[in-house]
Amino acid sequence: MDTIALQESWGWLLPLCAAAYLLGSISSAILVCRLFGYPDPRTQGSSNPGATNVLRIGGKPAAALTLLGDVLKGTVPVLVAYGLGLSATAAALVGFCAFLGHLFPVFFQFRGGKGVATAFGLLFPLHWPSGLVAGAVWLLVFGVTRISSVASLLAFVAAPISLWFWLPTAFWPMAALSVIMVIRHRANLTKLLSGEELGFRGKR
Repeated sequence: MDTIALQESWGWLLPLCAAAYLLGSISSAILVCRLFGYPDPRTQGSSNPGATNVLRIGGKPAAALTLLGDVLKGTVPVLVAYGLGLSATAAALVGFCAFLGHLFPVFFQFRGGKGVATAFGLLFPLHWPSGLVAGAVWLLVFGVTRISSVASLLAFVAAPISLWFWLPTAFWPMAALSVIMVIRHRANLTKLLSGEELGFRGKR
């Protein structure tokens, strides 16, 4: 981690991290479900306020809007950080705060989603080759297993590894993000081991 760059950007870093957290706290899934008149996604399906659960509850249009909102929550703060001339380390930390906001939204009783779309949203502008690696892993694993949680976890094992080789100054924030993502998916891992994890096979 580039501590010198962080010290130089301290004046921008704190307000950007706070703004990123607040932006991340806006739950796209809950707002979209309210807009379409669907039940609160925290009470239906997997109880996760994310695009995958909205797809199960309301279908593709609502899920697409949710996905777009969640991705932008990660993309915008990183682009702003880079636009202000901050380092990759600082941009990764700002994006990480948006991810935390999605997981623990201050506007929704700190009951958020698992952060996959927001993580992808911050990874691509942070370092697009690593984003492509993570995206390719997700597509490959999901194509084989049809289980979104498995694809997401393996994608964000690949993400910090690729950053370690290509952009090491951004490694630690992304590694922390990946560890938190695994923890947030612990219920999915339990269901997977018991054969109860939800997938998207056939007409489901």
